[in-house]
Amino acid sequence: MPQPTLYVAITNHGFGHATRTAAVLAEIQRLVPDILLIVVTSAPRWLIESYISGDFIYRSRVLDVGVVQSDGLSMNIPATLTQLQDIRTYQQRLVATEVDYIKQVGAQLILADIPPLASVIAEAAGIPCWMASNFGWDLIYQQWGEDFAEIVDWVTDCFHKCDRLFRLPFHTPMPAFHNITDVGLTGASPRFTPLELRRQFGIEADPGKTVLLSFGGLGLAKIPYRNLQRFPDWQFITFDRLAPDTFPNLVKVTDTNYRPVDLMPLCGRIISKPGYGTFSEACLLDIPVISIPRSDFAEAQYLLSGLQDHNPHYLLADQEFTESHWEFLFQPLTPPRTEQPLPKDGNLTIARAVMKYLDQA
Repeated sequence: MPQPTLYVAITNHGFGHATRTAAVLAEIQRLVPDILLIVVTSAPRWLIESYISGDFIYRSRVLDVGVVQSDGLSMNIPATLTQLQDIRTYQQRLVATEVDYIKQVGAQLILADIPPLASVIAEAAGIPCWMASNFGWDLIYQQWGEDFAEIVDWVTDCFHKCDRLFRLPFHTPMPAFHNITDVGLTGASPRFTPLELRRQFGIEADPGKTVLLSFGGLGLAKIPYRNLQRFPDWQFITFDRLAPDTFPNLVKVTDTNYRPVDLMPLCGRIISKPGYGTFSEACLLDIPVISIPRSDFAEAQYLLSGLQDHNPHYLLADQEFTESHWEFLFQPLTPPRTEQPLPKDGNLTIARAVMKYLDQA
């Protein structure tokens, strides 16, 4: 029997796709201890290692663009178009290189989140491509007008080739995919006790006055940290390496052994931009979310709608985060619109499907 080998393609966009996929890979590795995981991404290796405890091969490749951003909200649309056109120009060479590699290592399946070219690579390699996501890049690029029309057609054609989509919660319709399996929430679980974290970071405030500022791997340039001095008896936590060191009530986490999900259980609420990873892990742990708006990214409306349906929340108005004195921290949270809970078994569902396929390959 050949060693079960999974080629994992992760989009070149922020950290969220990498972390949510890595959480699934950790579950796959638990179910199939002898699996060879090949993680193909431009996300940093340390990020993947913070989710996967076992061995894996890290293959640094740029298979797509996603959106070119300078921080978690600032998008460079012209640069995104240019880089997408470059990938199309070099597509044949890129696909050929990856097909040769897949045949060399004997991968039996591709799991992707969610580079369009992954399905083209799989087709050329003669193996299936499964994808896992709550949105496709075709939706994002459609919002940006006629300049992206050819790119949208190209992305859609690629997605048509996908053999199976595991559609995550907070999802867009995703009509380009023909074989869709809806799954539950995905994400990591905390691996430290609250007592360990309180001792490690000197956090004494109760959860009701402890807030996680979570804006993804690219951070957010316009966080008004000056407002923290208005809440001297509150505790704020950030993973922003550029955050100031001048506020005694701000814990800046820079040790890569710790992830946002590890600190979430200490918090009474999370302040975040719309993002699947943060929303999903907050829902997994039943922690309220205060979200800033985002009208320029088509996925956001689906994320915010899902958050309103399933989790206590407070939705900020435009500029309320950057220009107010954060009076919203005293506002009552809005309860979820539905009592229907989201299933929390997404990691396991995808991992079992992968295990079953590799057993039969």
